[in-house]
Amino acid sequence: MIFQSLDDKSECVGVYVDGKLHFDGIPDDLTKTWKYTGSIQDNAVEYAWLYTGGKDLQAACPEELKEELTEVQKTFKAYLKSFEIGKINLRDNCFFDLVPSDFLLEFCEVRNKITQHVFENNSRPENYDHLDRAYKLLHKIKYQKLNINVDGCRHLMSTTGDREDIRMLVKKKSHYVDYNLFGTITGRLTTNKTSNPILTMKSKFRELIKPTNSWFLSLDYNGAEIRTFLGLSGHEQPEDDIHFWNMVHLYGGSPVDREEAKVRFFSSFYNNDDNSLEDSVYNREGVLGKYYDGKHITTPFGRKIKVENRKAFNYIIQSTTADLTIDRAVALDNVLEDCKSKVAFIVHDEIVLDIHAEDRYKIPELKEVFQNTKLGRFRANVKAGKNYGMMKEIEL
Repeated sequence: MIFQSLDDKSECVGVYVDGKLHFDGIPDDLTKTWKYTGSIQDNAVEYAWLYTGGKDLQAACPEELKEELTEVQKTFKAYLKSFEIGKINLRDNCFFDLVPSDFLLEFCEVRNKITQHVFENNSRPENYDHLDRAYKLLHKIKYQKLNINVDGCRHLMSTTGDREDIRMLVKKKSHYVDYNLFGTITGRLTTNKTSNPILTMKSKFRELIKPTNSWFLSLDYNGAEIRTFLGLSGHEQPEDDIHFWNMVHLYGGSPVDREEAKVRFFSSFYNNDDNSLEDSVYNREGVLGKYYDGKHITTPFGRKIKVENRKAFNYIIQSTTADLTIDRAVALDNVLEDCKSKVAFIVHDEIVLDIHAEDRYKIPELKEVFQNTKLGRFRANVKAGKNYGMMKEIEL
């Protein structure tokens, strides 16, 4: 049965079904809706938004419903504007308590029609289950307030520009990380306009972000994209630091040091005109032959992207790495399901956990879950700290 949730938050439970609003006694045969919200968490429900690849209602709307949708969206935006003027924070209030029932009925009926249209005219994406799990985690993160404060950070306020940047981070609506699952064609996460700019924040301002529990634990891969390549090509993962391994196996060690080996490797790895690695384990053609058909790449996570030949290799590696990291973030969230600790945020191939002291015994398990990927066991770097800007590597 097609339905629409009346709010985006887990504590605001209400649905529209068959022309009626339900706040108590929610029907138990709900099967399809526009988009996931925290208020209805039945795993059997499917989401039209994921079928469209992240299109908004306007883009997914059939021509015959566009005028109707435009009218209700105009009213919807007017309500949002009035809440902004009245300083009503929708994070602290249920949307359905603030607007007339007549509007909810009208708005939800249009969404129902668009939802039905999408399911009737789109095939289920091959990577639907992955996207479903990923979005549910990102939605959870969206409603976790960051602990951003200036305690111990006076040294960051040496210039007028820095003080203004910090004021914006501390005072404005950037205490939440709101990711866009469909922000890039490869699947690399971006953040929405009102989000905390965690992906692009100046590194020196990371000290402002403190855990809400006891400390941050950071997990990231040693040479993530290189290890992705090795996994895609079926090669065993080196247990050593990947750049040291390359130094020895590609460049014979001395007089080439680790840093020079790293620079030389990447100058060749993504350069289509450089064939210096073709006789090594890093033969690009082998991976292209498995995952690129001349028009589309198809990754192990079921993501299919139309791409020209010169970008195909980059897309395979970057897209697979992005999905692999999100997949591990979901797995870590499952491990922490009944704990006070949580997945705080994701920065590229790094997952930052907010650890409560009583869950510290789980840290070795969390590392193992992170390392055991779909493409093999990736070596991980583990760091911990009392703020995101001062993380120190730890040995487990």
